[in-house]
Amino acid sequence: MSNEQPATDVLSHEDERKLAIGCFNAVWDLMDKEDRTADEDDLMLHMAHASRYHWGQVGDPENVARGEWQVSRVYAVLRRPEPCRFHAQRVLDVCVANGIADWDIAFAYEALARACAISGETEPARDMTERALEAAAKIEQDEDRKIVLADLETIPGQKRFW
Repeated sequence: MSNEQPATDVLSHEDERKLAIGCFNAVWDLMDKEDRTADEDDLMLHMAHASRYHWGQVGDPENVARGEWQVSRVYAVLRRPEPCRFHAQRVLDVCVANGIADWDIAFAYEALARACAISGETEPARDMTERALEAAAKIEQDEDRKIVLADLETIPGQKRFW
């Protein structure tokens, strides 16, 4: 009989959580960096996926949705439309399946709008932006709503619709 734990039990819940948070925050630091190298782009992408993986192990559906959102955003920053759209759709799917609303659903539509925009699909991008705006109007906290609205303004090729 072996004392080895299955691979999924190697890390404690707290260690998984710390890794998820640490990777998530490090991705933001890299996304904000204006002069990233190709190696840093790779690191940013891998850390976004690592964060999402760890949230999948120990997080709630909101954490998973936010992890998928960050992965989608990284692909948008890297101008890779297909995986950007895939992960944006995952955000929406997780939100819908789990009844997640407020700013998470608004950001799901924002991610899809961004994916469409970087694909050059103007009309679908506008449609998703409008859905994001409708969802943003239902956000309870004014500060959270302002964050979503500010983020919508950064979608490439979008005009301000609100």
